[in-house]
Amino acid sequence: MGKETMDLAADSAVEAILRDELARESRARAAVVPVLRHLLSSDADALVSDAMLARVRGMILDLASQLLAVTAGRDPAIRSAAGEDTAALDALAAALMADEALLAHCHSLAAECLIAARLQQRHAVDPVLSPLLQELIAAEDPEVASLAMSTLAAQSRFVQGQRRMELPLGELPAELFVTLMAHARPLISGAAALAGLRAGYDEATTRLGLLSRLVAAMRRGALAGLSLDHAGLALFASTLAAAGSRIPRHEAVIACHEGQGLRLAVLLRAAGLGAAAIERQLALVEGGASLPRGLAALSPERAGMLARDGRPG
Repeated sequence: MGKETMDLAADSAVEAILRDELARESRARAAVVPVLRHLLSSDADALVSDAMLARVRGMILDLASQLLAVTAGRDPAIRSAAGEDTAALDALAAALMADEALLAHCHSLAAECLIAARLQQRHAVDPVLSPLLQELIAAEDPEVASLAMSTLAAQSRFVQGQRRMELPLGELPAELFVTLMAHARPLISGAAALAGLRAGYDEATTRLGLLSRLVAAMRRGALAGLSLDHAGLALFASTLAAAGSRIPRHEAVIACHEGQGLRLAVLLRAAGLGAAAIERQLALVEGGASLPRGLAALSPERAGMLARDGRPG
């Protein structure tokens, strides 16, 4: 058997092992939303002291409260008011909880906040102002500096809002904003209130929109965004989503969760990082984690294919 044939056989064996492990992590991710839906729609949450569940429930209720404020002709930023119809709030929240995409988004935001808090506690990674963001604010390019300042303000609002378990309507991704408008339409008499909401919405100025634009503006310098302790979780996740396999950002966030180390390693390899750099990021996310055997031998292109194949259906 020639050397090339042996190498190909070895590569296939490594990929088979990695695919099996990615499938295991993928099953764990795919189970999240159904479990959330079950817990949020039952009394089981009373017996579960879980920060993730509480944050998701809080954000869904906050969205429902804002929509009801619109129906009453109030500024949604004011949210609930004295005498608010709690039955209507619960009914609308239940309808929102049935939306898998919205649940997944809220779960991702809650996970991002909790992972960032863990990184701050264990490794002193600031959840708002990272070293990389400081550098970008001081950049000579005025566009980059302006975007970085706007991103800093948006990230600060996000962290404060998460402490209150709030999710402003205007911070939703475009497709989810449209979905919530559809939920609100039957409750609102007249189109003026919805038209006002739509007129004031601009996805490019949301926190996620600003992070995406900042990564794009960094161009080749975006490689610095793949250092978790230097970039901070928010910028790291947006950079990772845009690099290599180009996955949705919420998947990049969940890859930073404990128990998802292999997926994070594969995504980082797809982004072009070498073994030492990948091991360093894994150590920040999961102390004691090591580079999966054979991963360094994979090309970034093959790693990207593995990452896409390993996504939940």
